[in-house]
Amino acid sequence: MRKLVVCLVGMPGAGKSTIAGGLAALGYDIVNMGDAVRAEAGRRRVEPTGKNLGRIMLELRSQNGPGAVALLVKPMVEGSSGPTVIVDGIRSSEEIEVLRRCGTLKILAVHASRNARFNFVKRRGRSDDPSDAGALEERDLREMAVGITGPIALADESISNNDTDKASLIKASLAAVQKWES
Repeated sequence: MRKLVVCLVGMPGAGKSTIAGGLAALGYDIVNMGDAVRAEAGRRRVEPTGKNLGRIMLELRSQNGPGAVALLVKPMVEGSSGPTVIVDGIRSSEEIEVLRRCGTLKILAVHASRNARFNFVKRRGRSDDPSDAGALEERDLREMAVGITGPIALADESISNNDTDKASLIKASLAAVQKWES
């Protein structure tokens, strides 16, 4: 049986990592695209701020093409132990094409309003999280410029994270994954 590769896509702060964390707690293998860029920042001894991580991601894409970050995580996807692997943080159709070679690929889009996303990132507290609404808008524009709208539009399934709690969000995502597994 081919590996099932479930790609989580959504605007910054939509809930992708919450879903990934919930699915990890249920035993799923998780590969985080943002962690790959943060690791690259560490190798370069660069502080992992939003601007620095964005710059590194754009540099990787300019050197290795629009699928560059997917190329970084592809060995982790291929080497995952379970029959299903969740890839958190897809940003372009080119990344989808790189990962499609790893198995049967499905896309799960997570939607949340800008206001909800800003509240989520304020609570999350990552080093690269936008500190104000203007910084979130700037990051949204960068994500759209690298092609995030394509995978969102082509998702096999979409879920909303506007008026839901964490448990319901994870339950909805699990239902989609289990449908694809059967």
